[in-house]
Amino acid sequence: MGAHGRNEPAYLALHRSGELQARARQAIACLAQCRFCPRICAVNRLAGETGICKTGRLARVSSSFAHMGEEECLRGWRGSGTIFFARCSLRCVFCQNFAISQGGMGTELAPHRLAQLMLEMQDLGCHNLNLVTPEHVVPQILEALDIAADRGLALPIVYNTSAYDSMASLRLLDGVVDIYMPDFKFWDPHLAQRYLKAKDYPEVARRAIREMHRQVGALVVDRDGLAQRGVLLRHLIMPGCIEDSKAIMRFVAKELSTHTYVNLMDQYYPAGKVDVTRYAALNRCITRDEYEEVLAYAQRVGLRRFDTRHAGYHWTQ
Repeated sequence: MGAHGRNEPAYLALHRSGELQARARQAIACLAQCRFCPRICAVNRLAGETGICKTGRLARVSSSFAHMGEEECLRGWRGSGTIFFARCSLRCVFCQNFAISQGGMGTELAPHRLAQLMLEMQDLGCHNLNLVTPEHVVPQILEALDIAADRGLALPIVYNTSAYDSMASLRLLDGVVDIYMPDFKFWDPHLAQRYLKAKDYPEVARRAIREMHRQVGALVVDRDGLAQRGVLLRHLIMPGCIEDSKAIMRFVAKELSTHTYVNLMDQYYPAGKVDVTRYAALNRCITRDEYEEVLAYAQRVGLRRFDTRHAGYHWTQ
């Protein structure tokens, strides 16, 4: 059993066998020609070079705390132990954490300090360790996780991602991550190019999410309603992009499982670079009709497990 008497997280067996340490060393060595996201910058991050994520040898952390605003199955009654990593491989023009993802607000942490931060989340009594925007720092996470496991970390790992993940990273994470939480943003490559600056995003996300589901399956919760293992898929409904949302719901139902746990998020609001002159189509919140149309469609294609607690939070009347 793991922390608080629950099932043991997946990575502890890899830690005991030495496999987690071996993967961490392999991953760190590969930073010399970085291919840890689909951008494939191939820069030498060990020497301080940076590519599009603007991150070198060390991970940069903007904040960490017991998050009470996540899905109920993650936050429980003591919170989700959330670590927000700074920088990102995407360039979402509407990012609601723009200062963190693109401004780089945060502090570089050595591996032992990052490991200590993980243990601090456990000391707070959090139900899980929630790694936000981890795609570009997978090697650093593995390195710190092995150190933290050696010091007694036993929280399930939540990999809270944009789904812009490389297969190389996901192979390293197989057997490490307990709960994958991808945010599938756009289906249409033209929308992805315009709003994420990554035309290949939809193809990459589909491939990555299929692999995540292969590794951990549909979400499993314990008798207390806490997530233990599986995929929890998020989708932020965007104004005027309802057909895109429907395509994503079809993919989830047909290619993953109708038992997939889906959070249809309605809390979009204009942020980042969005205003009346730039990206004007996104310069509003979604309407109630838009939200209800996507939810009804998702149910029509067979999906049945939803988190809808945010409904109406930012609707345009």
